[in-house]
Order: sequence, then structure tokens, then C-alpha cells
Amino acid sequence: MKKLIIPFFIAFTLMACKEELKKEPIAVTYPKTQKVDTVDNYFGVDVQDPYRWLEDDRSAETESWVKSQNEVTFGYLDKIPFRDELKERLSSLWNYEKVGPPFKEGDYTYFYKNDGLQNQFAVYRYKTGEDPATAEIFLDPNTFKEDGTISMDGLSFSEDGKLAAYSISDGGSDWRKVLVMNTETKKIIEDTIVDVKFSGLSWKANEGFYYSSYDKPKGSELSAKTDQHKLYYHKLGTKQKEDALIFGGIPAEKHRYVGGYVTDDNSYLVVTASVSTSGNKLFIKDLTKPNSKFVTVLNHNDSDTNIIDNVGSKLYLVTNLNAPNKKIVTVDAANPTPENWVDLIPETENVLSANKAGGNFFTEYMVDAVSKVLQYDYNGKLIREVQLPGIGSAGGFGAKKEEKELYYSFSNYVTPGTIYKYNIASGKSELFRKSTIDFNPEEYESKQVFYNSKDGTKIPMIITHKKGLKLDGKNPTILYGYGGFNISLTPSFSITNAVWMEQGGIYAVPNLRGGGEYGKKWHDSGTKMQKQNVFDDFIAAAEYLIENKYTSSDYLAVRGGSNGGLLVGAAMTQRPDLMKVALPAVGVMDMLRYHTFTAGAGWAYDYGTAEDNKEMFEYLKGYSPVHNVKAGVAYPATLITTGDHDDRVVPAHSFKYAAELQEKQSGPNPVLIRVEVDAGHGAGTPVTKSIEQYADIFGFTLYNMGYEVLPEKINKGVKE
Repeated sequence: MKKLIIPFFIAFTLMACKEELKKEPIAVTYPKTQKVDTVDNYFGVDVQDPYRWLEDDRSAETESWVKSQNEVTFGYLDKIPFRDELKERLSSLWNYEKVGPPFKEGDYTYFYKNDGLQNQFAVYRYKTGEDPATAEIFLDPNTFKEDGTISMDGLSFSEDGKLAAYSISDGGSDWRKVLVMNTETKKIIEDTIVDVKFSGLSWKANEGFYYSSYDKPKGSELSAKTDQHKLYYHKLGTKQKEDALIFGGIPAEKHRYVGGYVTDDNSYLVVTASVSTSGNKLFIKDLTKPNSKFVTVLNHNDSDTNIIDNVGSKLYLVTNLNAPNKKIVTVDAANPTPENWVDLIPETENVLSANKAGGNFFTEYMVDAVSKVLQYDYNGKLIREVQLPGIGSAGGFGAKKEEKELYYSFSNYVTPGTIYKYNIASGKSELFRKSTIDFNPEEYESKQVFYNSKDGTKIPMIITHKKGLKLDGKNPTILYGYGGFNISLTPSFSITNAVWMEQGGIYAVPNLRGGGEYGKKWHDSGTKMQKQNVFDDFIAAAEYLIENKYTSSDYLAVRGGSNGGLLVGAAMTQRPDLMKVALPAVGVMDMLRYHTFTAGAGWAYDYGTAEDNKEMFEYLKGYSPVHNVKAGVAYPATLITTGDHDDRVVPAHSFKYAAELQEKQSGPNPVLIRVEVDAGHGAGTPVTKSIEQYADIFGFTLYNMGYEVLPEKINKGVKE
């Protein structure tokens, strides 16, 4: 462990720690990982895949490997001297009441609440018009399983509110089960619907609901390919085997993602069908006419287009067709194709996302990743700009057409989530519920900067830390990124980040290309043969932080999950000298085979596949983390995290990457993999597991930056 440069008056208080500063690093002996002779040939090029056997998640050999890796990892983490302190502080800060905005269904007003350290949020309700203090528990997922590893994913009410369908996930898997409850008696009234995946639940009045699923895959349901999505209708009182196939299932017309939802007036069924995560076909079906046929609105995947509402036969659509930043258009359901569309709310220079409430549209625009919200009537007339409480992210702005009020949330990196009640007619916001977390925003600051990427493109980044931070290059810093799938990283509060910043840490988030912050063009400029732009943007962010003395390579950690895990894997293999710690989570690490697992083929819009052509194969192989680990290179201290039930980005990606790094690492930095049991891609993770995970991640990070004592203790002159 290196010595910390500290002021003289603090150094005196740390003399007792001198011997501790000379401690040897924690010794690590990696489990032996068998190599097999597996070779794939792409366009005449042989590619070795020695750890292919780790893709079999059902084998005893893989199970044994995971167990032995976890033993080494937790043996290391157990020796970090301040790990328990981090866990205690995370638990303490997490332990406050969290309440979601209310919503009305039938005769009741519902809301989500977590008392503090409950593993899952519970649903409460009270009779609308009565005292909210009379609220009772309606549905409590904490009772599903003692350790909280069965979570509730979705909740949907029938038109009259007397029935509710909700989906549950076991161990974090994307596969769901759906149960139907009588809301008066709270009794389950139907057989459980099984094998549901990537699905909403949309009621047709009070008669039944639509849901989506795949056929059960051959082989492992957690890793086998699923690429024929279908929409079904479940009529109450019937068996699932009798459910009607509504859309999909035609082999010649394969759709990997199919969704269906009913308009609020129960007049139309809207179906979206996609072959990838970007772009969709669009169809409508008139539910008021028996045996009506589907009508095509869009017959191609060149845009992201959805129907947001209707008034009679007049449809309102949100689209980025010929409008990269999106707009709202209208059309009659009798002739709904694009040549008949009429602009209602035109495209602007900022990206639009839209919601509806009380007979109005609320359009949220991202202005350099920060929210601006405008209110329009259904004729496209601007009513007002919603006055937000500050600079940050606003969300919600949804309510039924007859409602006079709506609720929205606001937060940023230093402002805990706060709920406001908004009067739709007057435009007045009032505080509805303020967070009671033990965190003082006044002690912290966020600053947005713009820096140049490798090709000169300006990239925004928000840097958050304690006020008065000294820019001496010695601040522990987490650089977090994503950069893909049109997903935008906007300012939001995090309990875990609050603990990191309490320790004197910096949290920096750049808005990389590949995301959605600046519309479709920004997204596309980080896809396929332009994917390297994303990595260059991230590397340039790290260089900016170092050049401006926020941190240095000895105190920089890079972190990201899923596509962000790929980002970290690519950055650390391309520039291992740039960071001290790498934290890839549930990452896409094998870019030659990602499309062969579960729904991975649907990511081809962003990535392309190695089977497309030789040029695409060579490009993917050129940055694929698994294929770019080189012997004799000193890689940063690395903690790879994944879950054994992750059936979105299968854990084999992380397994193979860990094996490559452990074999080829040069130097003393540890390479560990932490495999969470009964956990998936992240959704529904119990609070207890989240606290343990972040204590391990932050503990590993700070320890490998050279700390034997938490940084905030050093800064206060506290000695061990």
C-alpha cells in the first residue's frame, strides 16, 4: 500500500498508523480454471475460446468454479479493515421511510412504501377521500420469500379497479409469473400464468389482459436463446393453455420483442413489434368491432413510434420518424400510415419524452441531460412551462384523463427524491413529500463541464462532490458510464453514491455517445462500426478528471453495468494505465457470441454481430473484452460482479472475462469475481443484498487505492 501525502498536522496524528501503512497486500491464489480446445472460424479466421465450458450454467463443473471463485473473493473482502464500517453506514443511511406518489384505481388510492430496510417496497391503499393515515397494506412482496429474493415486477388494475394482475420474479430472473387478485378480498382468483418475459400487463376493461412471452427455450431457461416473442390474451376464468395468440409466432416474420396495450377508452389494441432494441413496427386493432383485423400503422423498423392516446378515432403518436429528437403527430385510425400524419408538437433541438394527464400532454425535454417540462393541450397549444424546483431530473407527469392533479418527482445528484403535487389547471406545484434521509445537500455540489473527445466531439459530464474539495489529484473518484441503447443518464440521487461522497469521494458521470441524451443521431454515433466513439468518450472523461486535478490514475475507479460493463471492459483493456480500479458489473464481455444467449440477438442494432460480415467481425473482435486481454499487462485491480440468475446478460460473459484476466494479469493488482446467488441483472435485488454488494465494491475500491482507514477519517485526522 502506498503512503498518502497529507498535511503535517494530520500526519502527526497518523504516526501510530506508520506500521500499518507498510502492510503487505492481501494475498490471492486464484482457482485453476480448466482450458479446453474450442475454436470458432469466422471468415477464415480461427478464434480460440478456451473457457467455452463456463457457458454451461447447469453443469457441476461451472457450479464448482463459481463456488471456488466466491471463496477467494469473499476471503479477500473479509480482510478489508473498514468493510464493516461501510456496511454499517450504508445500512444507517438507507434506513428511512420511502414513499411513492399516490395513484387512484377504483375506489382506492394506492402508493408504494418501504419502511427503511425492507427488502422490497410494499403497496398500501386507503379509500379515496378518506384520511391517508388509514392506509393498509394491500400487497407486500416481503412476504413472498423470507430473504426477499422473490420480487414484484409489475402491477396492473382492471378498468373498475376490482381486479389486479401482478408479476413476480424469482431470484432476479427476467422470467415472470403472473397472479390475479380480487382487490376487495385480496384473494388470488386465477391459476398462475407462467413463462412470461419482457411483458407489460394491459387489461381489456374487466374481462382479461394481454401479456407477452417466448416459447420455453430448449436447454437452460437462463441462457438458451429466446427470439420469437408473442402476444397473448388471457380471458378471466380460463386456463393459460386456452389463452389466445394475438400476434407473433410466424417463423418467416420473427419479432424478438412484441408488446401490446389497450387505449384508455378500451377502443384499440396497440401492438409494437421489433427485431431489435431500437425501431418498431406498429399495428392497431379496433376492439369495438368483433373479428376486426389488425391495421398497419408502420410496416418497418426505421423509427421508434408509439401511440400515446386517442380521442375517438383520432390517434396521438410520439415518433422519431424523420424527427431524430421526436415529435407528437396526429392521424385518423382509418388511415393511420405516415403520409397522413399531421404534426401536433413539432420536433425541437432537444429530445422529447411525453406523458399525459388530465387531458393535457406533458413533454419533458432533455437540455444537456437536464429536465425541462412543457404543458400542452390536445390541440397542440402551449399552456406553460412547468416551473421545476431546480436543475435536475423530473419524472412522472402521468394521471388519468379525469384527474385535476398529478404528482411528479424531482432529484439530482445531491437532492434526494422529492415528490410534488401539481395542479393541472393553475400550474402550481406544491411540496407533497420530502425525503427524510440523513443527508445534507447543502454540503455538496454538482458541476456540469464539457470536454473534447478524441475526435473533437464535445461531451457533457456532471461532477459531484463535497464543497470545498481540494483539487490536488488525490481524491478517490468513480467515473460511471453507460453509452448505449439510446439510454440517457440524467441526474438522480443515490443512497450509495451519497455514502461514497461522504468519504470525500468524487462521482462523475459523462453523457457518452450511444446514449439518448441528444437524440437518435447521438445514439447512432455510438453503435456498430462507431462503437469505439463510446470508449473514446469515456477515456477522454478520465483524462479530463486527471488533467484538471480532480483525481489521478492512482485514485480513479471506472464503473458501469450491462452495456456499461462492456464499456469498463473495453476501457481497461485499451488503457489499463488510466485507472487504479475497474468495476465491470453484469457486462457484455464476449462480443463474438453475445447474440447466441437469451435475447442477445436483439442487441444487434447497437453492436452488429460477428456473423454479419468480415469487417464487422474484425471490428467486434478488436474491442471485445474477452478477446483483448493480453499476457504480461498490468491491469487495474478488478472486481467483476454478476448474478447467477442473470438471464439478460448471462454470467458466462463475466466468468470468461475473469478467467482471462486471472491467467494473464501481470503485477500485484487482484482480479476477483463476485457472483451473487439468487440475483439477476439488477431489478428486484433485495436491500440486504444491495447493501452487502456496495460495501464490498466501495471497500475493494478504497483499499486498492491505498487506504487502510476510510478517507473521511484520514481527512479528520482520526487514527486507527
